[in-house]
Amino acid sequence: MKLSVFTVVDDQGLHRDRYQEVLDLASAAESAGLSGIWVAEHHFNPSGLCPSPPVLLAACAARTRRIRLGALVSVLPFHRAVDVAEEYSLLDRLSGGRVNLGLGSGYISTEFEGFGVDPASRHERFDQAYSTVLDAMAGREVLVGEPGARPVRLNVLPVQSPHPPLWIAVQRREAIPFVGRRGTSIALIPYATVTDRAELAEEIREYRAALPGGARAEVAVAVHLYVGAHPPRARQAFSDYLSSRLSTQSTHYQAKVARDPHHASAEALERAGFALFGSLEEVLPGLRALAEIGVDEVLGIFDFGGLPPDDVLASVRAVGRAVPGIDS
Repeated sequence: MKLSVFTVVDDQGLHRDRYQEVLDLASAAESAGLSGIWVAEHHFNPSGLCPSPPVLLAACAARTRRIRLGALVSVLPFHRAVDVAEEYSLLDRLSGGRVNLGLGSGYISTEFEGFGVDPASRHERFDQAYSTVLDAMAGREVLVGEPGARPVRLNVLPVQSPHPPLWIAVQRREAIPFVGRRGTSIALIPYATVTDRAELAEEIREYRAALPGGARAEVAVAVHLYVGAHPPRARQAFSDYLSSRLSTQSTHYQAKVARDPHHASAEALERAGFALFGSLEEVLPGLRALAEIGVDEVLGIFDFGGLPPDDVLASVRAVGRAVPGIDS
């Protein structure tokens, strides 16, 4: 199983230089032997300060040589598909073929309102843009703009052919078979959606059952991680992070809280194995348990809830020591 960093670039009202912190996080992840760094796309509120993952990931690429550079996700209903194809193709060129491209349809109502996009249209917009992005990155002609416009072909193609590896982020269980049938890798956010590790295992089995024969696809799962001497500090930061999700209309986590507040609390999520805090010896069994249910890559959320940067970087370095032993 692979270990990577996943950052939402949340601010928590502290007004720190979060972009420099992400760059330091990328460097630490590379030095620690982690597989990659993934960045979320968010707009119009401080719960996520990266409106353009390819820009931030290009800066990460300039400071690293090995780790994968992932977007989780490019929200397709908010962009012209050809722009997504061009920007991530260029990023793949600049990084020497290190891009992982996550795609999604969006879920935060204020973002749809800000872009003037009807949330009811998000799945149709996603499907249309998805096909265009793949065609464009493969060097095929695509239509841009109004009907009757001249077809165009990208003049910059990605290093990885026909396109970078693809992930689709899913927070609704009923969408899992559709992603599986596409043969595309999947990213899951269990703290916001499921009750326990057994339910997560069911989702993973359902996804793998839907994959076409011979498909080479992976399951990535986001988990809050802290390895160090101050777990109470991490637990408080996690509680602050969850509160911010509620206040910024993170609809899936809000729905989970409404259904069953007991299973959505910080303490319950830690008991469920969706937040791993403590020494390396205490955290390692939780990582192994995720490997056992079929997780291919843990997306470690290390920089959450205003946790001090020194704690974050020390945690990344400490958990990096576990990478060789997770599957043993």
